Amino acid sequence: MNRTNNIKKNEEYREVYNCGKSMANRLLIIYFKKNDRKENKIGFTVSKKVGKSVVRNRVRRLLKESYRLNYEKMKKGYDIVFIARKNACNSSFKEVQSAMVHLLRKKKLFK
Repeated sequence: MNRTNNIKKNEEYREVYNCGKSMANRLLIIYFKKNDRKENKIGFTVSKKVGKSVVRNRVRRLLKESYRLNYEKMKKGYDIVFIARKNACNSSFKEVQSAMVHLLRKKKLFK
């Protein structure tokens, strides 16, 4: 996962939210939209409702690591945004990873 493949601008996030499809489970919400590239652009969002900065950064690290481990198994050519829900702050890495895989499989983003 390169830094250049991250969603950085507010307009990019808004476009995925408004034009993309979504699904949620207990820990995560996923928004995704087809793009014209051969790579995925990825974004992670953890709001202040999840906890203080230390907790939010921990959840963000868990999400990034889960994505990194499953990157090769995913279909390419999508803009994807993961949003952490409040329950994610008390979850282990395995729970976060299984929640991510569950959403990706449900939306057929796995190869």
